[in-house]
Parts: sequence; structure tokens; C-alpha cells
Amino acid sequence: MAEGKAYPCFSTEAELEAKREAAEAAGRPPQYDGTWRDADAEVVAAKMAAGDPYTTRFRVPNGSRVVIDDAVRGEVAWDANATVGDFILTRSTGVPVYNFCVAVDDATMGVSTVVRAEEHLTNTLRQVLILEALGFPPPAYAHVSLILGADRAKLSKRHGATSVTQFREEGYLPEAMTNYLALLGWNDGSERELYTLPELVDAFDLSRVTKSPAVFDGDKLRWMNGQYVRALPDDRLRALTADVWAAAGTLVGVDASSGAVAEATALVRGSLELVSDAAPELEAALSYPLVAAMDAADVEGEGEDGVAALLAPDGGFDEVAAALLAAVDDGAFPSAADPAVHAPAWKAWVKTTGKALGRKGARIFHPLRLALTGKMSGPDVGAVLRVLAAVEGHAPGAVGFDARIETLRGVVAARAGDA
Repeated sequence: MAEGKAYPCFSTEAELEAKREAAEAAGRPPQYDGTWRDADAEVVAAKMAAGDPYTTRFRVPNGSRVVIDDAVRGEVAWDANATVGDFILTRSTGVPVYNFCVAVDDATMGVSTVVRAEEHLTNTLRQVLILEALGFPPPAYAHVSLILGADRAKLSKRHGATSVTQFREEGYLPEAMTNYLALLGWNDGSERELYTLPELVDAFDLSRVTKSPAVFDGDKLRWMNGQYVRALPDDRLRALTADVWAAAGTLVGVDASSGAVAEATALVRGSLELVSDAAPELEAALSYPLVAAMDAADVEGEGEDGVAALLAPDGGFDEVAAALLAAVDDGAFPSAADPAVHAPAWKAWVKTTGKALGRKGARIFHPLRLALTGKMSGPDVGAVLRVLAAVEGHAPGAVGFDARIETLRGVVAARAGDA
């Protein structure tokens, strides 16, 4: 103010509002008209002495033109008088406004480069004027484009999660979020999509940031997150899945170091895209919808994924289920209590049973899957059996092996009676 680069403005809010309305009615941009810009010094001194409230306005030099070489947008120039007019630095309460604070903050911290959204371009004009008036060199600027939703509107809450906390709660990893966000509006010139943080730091350059707005693709983020989730070290993934299962009540009384969590994590690892998927994936594996699958096959003819074909006289379900029950009854069916022993024993049993029945490949695997899991698709059947043994007593919603066998026995008996 002492140098005449700013001045007090005693215009009231009512006066300013009336002038704004008049300007809009006349088709002019609402801009301060400079009433107090060159006011009589004695009048100003008297009003200040009387304690009249005032704002402090920046005096935009006549004919002022501001030019920046934006790292993303190239040269950007403004006619300052026509664009902003004399703008406010401090309110009548003495509180400084955003642009004054930012300019002083950047200058005193020695900020060399400002990277921010394109919406700040008009703020840049004000901040450069302030910095020049204070004798500070403006930093370099890079104004990046907005992130849009799939409808090409500015990304907002109506498009879904927009905060780090929300994404974390939904099961996204920080590595995946960083990787995906870095590629919105930037690439290193290759087709590569997955980067570690150090690789991003080494590859990043403002010169490759695009002017075009980037579209936030939730499906792509989910895919990328899946790549990271499935590549996690065992101990970290177990810690994450254990928390998910505990929160959902899928598993109780176990922690990340338990055999139950280890087996369950190994079972679902290959199908996870979000960490939070661990709950529905495991719950599906622990369920046993055999009766529902068979009822659907009766009603719909083919049923889901060809259940009806397996239930046909030559489909193999009855024959394979009978062999399975017989093996359980005579103790030949391999126990899943010891995972290390069960894995090879299970494979050997399937091979031997298939050979005895004259079945191999899908003709033995599909009937066995339906009989033991109640479904036509899903994780490896042997792995499911090992998980059932490992989580026994810790999974309130699980249908255990013994319960499955009793249900299967009833289904086989009912079908034999119908036949």
C-alpha cells in the first residue's frame, strides 16, 4: 500500500452488489469499477481515521499483460485490466484472500513449480501480478486437465468414490491407485501400464502430460488393482484378507498367521480384483448349493452351466457320486486335515477313480465338482476341501465336508428312488 500497488476500498457489499447487477443488466462482465482506485487522499485518510471498514484491493497496472509459459498448455496470456480488474487482497475483516495467501506462501517457501488443475488458470493471473508487485519471480506453472467421468462430465461424487479413504475401504491398494492416477493424462510414450513408484518417478516428465481431459475408467482401475492384489507377497495378502474376513464375519477366532487364513487366501488369490472381494469369494466357496442347482436344472431344463446334462442317465453324476460316497464309507477318500498330504493324495484318488469308472478329464472332474461343491465352476475342488478342513469351527456360514456328504447321500438316494 505504501508503494501505491494496493489501496483501501470503502465500497459496501450493497453498493458492489448493485453495481454487479447493473453491469449484468447492461451485458458487461461484473468487474470492480475502480471507485476508490484514485480517490482523494484526504478523504481516504479521514475514513481510515474514523475506523470505516474497508477491503484492500490490488491496483492492476494500466495496460498490464501477464504471460506464462505453461508446461502443459504452452503460452497463456491475459489482458489483466480487462480480465480481472482491481481484485481484493484482504477482506474488511482483515482476513487475506486465497490468491494473496498462495502467492506469499509460494514465494516464501521457494516453490519452483506449481502443478495444478486447469481451473486455477484465472487464479494464476492474480498470483503472478501479486508476486511481481512483491518483487518475487513467479514459479513455473503446469495446469493439467480435469478428470472426467464416463459421461465426460467433471468427476464428482455421483460417479462413485472420489476420496482416498473410500477407495481404500472398497479394497483398492495404494500402489494401484498411484499407478492408475499417474496414467490419467500422462504416459511415457510406451504401451506399458504397470509401474512401481520408483519407476514412475524416473519416467515422469511434465512434457508428456496431455492437454486433453482424461476419463476415469473404473473398470480399468479395478483390473489394475487385481494385478497388484494377486502379486502381493503371501504375508501381506493374508493380513489384508484376514481383516476383510474378520470384518465381514466370514471367519472368526483366527488371525493372519493361522492355517485357516493361509489356505483360504491361497484359494481366493487368483480371483481377487479388490481386497474386499475376499469375503464374497470365500463365502461362495464355503457354500454348498447342490439342491438349489438340481432344482434349477429340473425347472429350467438345462440349469446353470449344464447341470441337467450331468444329471442325465449318461451324464455321469450318479455314477461318480456313488463312487465318492463309497470311498467315504470305506475310508478310501483322502482326508484334507493335512494340506501337504492331501494335495497329492487327492490327485491320485481322482485319477484312480476316473480310471475305474472309465472316465477322464471333464467327464470325471465336472461330476465331482458338482457333487462336492454344488456348483459347476469355481476354485480347484481339492483346494476347497482343504479350506473346509482348515476353517472348521471358524466359519459360521460354512457347509462342512460331513454336511455336504450327508446332503449328497440324500440326493443320491432320492434320485435312485425316483429311478
